[in-house]
Amino acid sequence: MDYLNTDYLKTDPVDHHRTTRKHAGETLKNGSNAPGLVAVAIGVITLIVGLYLLATGDAIAGTVAVVVALVAGTGGLGWLAFTHRRVRQAEQRLYAEAFDQPAPPPTS
Repeated sequence: MDYLNTDYLKTDPVDHHRTTRKHAGETLKNGSNAPGLVAVAIGVITLIVGLYLLATGDAIAGTVAVVVALVAGTGGLGWLAFTHRRVRQAEQRLYAEAFDQPAPPPTS
């Protein structure tokens, strides 16, 4: 399999043409990262709101918001780790099929 095949490049999450780093831009090019990025953003915003509510004395709503922030943030980071692992596995398959050498270690 030629890694410059245009059909392969449409599904390849690694941007080979605009970077020298193996996984630079992976988060933005790989659309399956969007749920993880949204979950992390929701976690950060909810954490800020929860801490504000705790500081103003609304303990129940603040606690609920902090718990939601922890769940959303952890889920989002887990999703990003999962998709990054999929990218690494795809890269290893590419090297196994197209090249005579093992895949180099990731730089990210």
